[in-house]
Amino acid sequence: MTIASAPATTINPQEAAHFGAMAADWWDPKGSSAMLHRLNPARLGYIRSAVNTHWRLDDRSFSPLSGKTALDVGCGAGLLCEPLARLGAKLVGLDAAPENIAAARAHAAQSGLAIDYRSGSVENLGSERFDLVTSMEVIEHVTDPAAFVAGLAGALADDGLLILSTPNRTAMSRIALISIAEGLGQIPRGTHDWDKFLTPEELTAIVEGAGLKVTDVRGLSFSPAKGFVVGDDLKLNYLMTAVRA
Repeated sequence: MTIASAPATTINPQEAAHFGAMAADWWDPKGSSAMLHRLNPARLGYIRSAVNTHWRLDDRSFSPLSGKTALDVGCGAGLLCEPLARLGAKLVGLDAAPENIAAARAHAAQSGLAIDYRSGSVENLGSERFDLVTSMEVIEHVTDPAAFVAGLAGALADDGLLILSTPNRTAMSRIALISIAEGLGQIPRGTHDWDKFLTPEELTAIVEGAGLKVTDVRGLSFSPAKGFVVGDDLKLNYLMTAVRA
């Protein structure tokens, strides 16, 4: 009997090219990545709360991740990497697009941050393990979500914490992200394929299939008064944490 091996990479070359084309203005809060700038505070707040809970950290500390290693997969030009580095993590940022890595390195140098940026696939990291592994709005762009999560799980230390975020496959996400956001140019056209969105139940099954245990699922929704907020509404987007089972 022949056992199918995992793919050498789950990178979709067309997706990598799409996001690499946005590298030049990734850090412009009014540019093609404006939506990610608006998402970042909510995502960071969730990450901070999750790591505090997981490692029983002092929520008043300015550097709660000091002494921890972190990996951000699909890091783009470093929008999440830089604040994680400021929280004290020894950070590796990994992205499929070399253009994004070049932009990330240049911005980190300007910011005085030592971040190890690399272009490549999580499946090819080798034996490296990290205390914190994050991957935000990435799994919906890979060729094989199960193999991708297996790669993330393989990069996770024994007491590590995995945090994912992704759009839910609902009528609301189709309208908000594709019909409105892409239709009005708030997000570059072709960024999303609604059929590749995963429901929380589907992603939970994938994560559990990789030998992990889901410990929390929270929604990311949009409030006209507050912007993006973390709460119980999962219809647009959601965050998920997992640990080794």
